Amino acid sequence: MVQDWQALIENMNGALKDLRQGGPEMMKSFSDLSKAAHAGKALDQKTKELIALAIGVATRCAPCIAYHAEGAAKAGASREEIVETMGVSVYMGAGPSLMYAAQALEAFTQISGATPRTT
Repeated sequence: MVQDWQALIENMNGALKDLRQGGPEMMKSFSDLSKAAHAGKALDQKTKELIALAIGVATRCAPCIAYHAEGAAKAGASREEIVETMGVSVYMGAGPSLMYAAQALEAFTQISGATPRTT
């Protein structure tokens, strides 16, 4: 296991709470942006979470990977959809994204309870 992704989420939640208390206006603005990004109807929530997960991989943001792996799991993404999304992410981000794609797949597998492939 590379990372305990659920623990990362829990640790980040505490840090984000502290940031929210220190910068409430900034955090409200970010929350409003998040709500607006999720409000549209052309893409379903699962697709939006897959895009966000791919961007998290491409930008090498471990907390983003954790949160959006969780979001993808909650939105009903399958392990196969995650693997295909990681393929696009690696294509766009090259070698470094390959390493983060492996972490994103591990995060999704841990959080969703999906069965990892051993072959």
